[in-house]
Amino acid sequence: HVQLVESGGGSVQSGGSLKLSCVASGDTIGRYCMGWFRQIPDREREGVAAIDSHNGTAYADSATGRFTIPRDNTKNTLYLQMNSLEPEDTGMYFCAAVSGWGAIYCSGALRQGFPSGYWGQGTQVTVS
Repeated sequence: HVQLVESGGGSVQSGGSLKLSCVASGDTIGRYCMGWFRQIPDREREGVAAIDSHNGTAYADSATGRFTIPRDNTKNTLYLQMNSLEPEDTGMYFCAAVSGWGAIYCSGALRQGFPSGYWGQGTQVTVS
């Protein structure tokens, strides 16, 4: 099974940027649809972005135009580049991976919350 470890979170001012990293071990990320989710207190967990094995991407409306989700298969690492951050982006960000049918339909898996997926422990992003 794949294990995921996020890093790169922190506190930034409105309009600033952060780049999150998710290092995978135990399996190659090329096998999976990879994604980022965020958890805001008192709100439902929401999908932010996802990328498939062919570098096809899907983004939440709130992320489109501000965030990108590249992957580096050589480093077995997923990234989330976040620009023009706003206070509404504050939350715990989780890296996730899903295989099987979820990997075949990556955008659908993002909308469905990566059912039966693998999850990292999260990294906090605070924007003020």
